[in-house]
Amino acid sequence: MTKIINFSESRRQTDDALSDLLVLFGDDLQQVEQAIADHMKSAADLIPTISRHLIGAGGKRLRPLLTLSAARMTGYQGKDHITMAAAVEYMHTATLLHDDVVDDSDMRRGQPTARNLWGNQASVLVGDFLLGQAFRMMVAAGSLPALDILSSAAAVIAEGELMQLAAMNNAQISEDSYLDIIDAKTAALFAAAAEVGGVIADAETVEQKALAAYGRNLGIAFQLIDDALDYGSVNRVLGKNIGEDFAEGKMTLPVILAYHRGDKAARVFWEEAMGGPNDDPARLEHALKLMAETDALNDTVERARHYGDKAKDAIALFAADDVQKTLIRLVDFCIARAY
Repeated sequence: MTKIINFSESRRQTDDALSDLLVLFGDDLQQVEQAIADHMKSAADLIPTISRHLIGAGGKRLRPLLTLSAARMTGYQGKDHITMAAAVEYMHTATLLHDDVVDDSDMRRGQPTARNLWGNQASVLVGDFLLGQAFRMMVAAGSLPALDILSSAAAVIAEGELMQLAAMNNAQISEDSYLDIIDAKTAALFAAAAEVGGVIADAETVEQKALAAYGRNLGIAFQLIDDALDYGSVNRVLGKNIGEDFAEGKMTLPVILAYHRGDKAARVFWEEAMGGPNDDPARLEHALKLMAETDALNDTVERARHYGDKAKDAIALFAADDVQKTLIRLVDFCIARAY
């Protein structure tokens, strides 16, 4: 039986906007969790087993919260925001399952990945099942515009994954090209999650666009901070091994900045390091040294702050109620993870 998470339980006593959103939407999130559990049932035992392994592993529910927040800010009164939020979480979980297969990742959120435990084939198929269930939920909500937004986002995310795959091990990729990748791979679902909350409320077009802009810019900022954290995070806090991206030869903004700012010797190092697996701790230490010399990590955080400011500006047109104010603070909270 799937455990229903109690989001009203006390959390860290900090200026944690995410926890505040979890409290603001505690009742709605309980219904989202129930919808997630209901659509996980299957005659194939591996589907609920693998789904629960990832969905119940302590995810932030950030994307569903964007849907719920947008719906409330635009005055939605129905129940379809619950269905849409659950569909968004299913889409997110499906992309994680597929990501881990593509990246050959062994750990996520501090525990073995599904592909590590059950293999690539099962992970891909369960991801496909979750995508199918997400679309069934969207159809049940009965909003063709919302279905169009989320289905388009699914296609864009797949394109982003392929763009990242093509850029793997390529130390010479430009910053602009990388931003295009994370705009597709990560920010597209953030944008769609926020936009559909306004769409089902029949909000004004300007409000729908504002919500999409908030989500997109928050998503880019969020990913850039994740990039920086890979080279300076604490594994027990983030559930991610330090240098995991480096070990996989994954091009992220800190590497791109360090490469383009480095001298000839540094560029040779990055080209060799990004050319294949890296399991030598000494190599990672040298990478961190080059990043410090080029200020690559600090500037990655500053890029994130820039997109965070754009996210804040996007929702300035909404009334400054508890939800809007918390979404503003959420931007700062996401960026503060880097410190």
